[in-house]
Amino acid sequence: MRIGEFAQRAGTTPRALRFYEAQGLMPAERSANGYREYDEDDLRLVSEIQTLRTVGFSLDDTRPFVECLRTGHETGDSCAESVEVYRRKLEEVEACLRDLGAVRAALMDKLAEAAARTGTCVVPAEEGIR
Repeated sequence: MRIGEFAQRAGTTPRALRFYEAQGLMPAERSANGYREYDEDDLRLVSEIQTLRTVGFSLDDTRPFVECLRTGHETGDSCAESVEVYRRKLEEVEACLRDLGAVRAALMDKLAEAAARTGTCVVPAEEGIR
């Protein structure tokens, strides 16, 4: 199928598909007249990229998953390189959560200090922001 139809089926734009191609994620086959041609396997690649991007992966992070699919695996995370990206991303998320927890604790301390100085009531952390 050609790029317009493929983009519609994939839920993306022709521009995004051209970008993926330029980034080496989706080399498109070309017909005799030079038009890009896509098939169902390409649909799986785009779906994998979109799913991973939705959960915060960069395009570079998606490469091992795309390569895994291209080599014939049923899923993009069937390869060790993909699993390693999951581990690395999970570590990044956990670090962000720790950092946010520290920021939250500091803000709660500041709020308590301010409330003590001004004599206002502070809602305990367990009942406050969640």
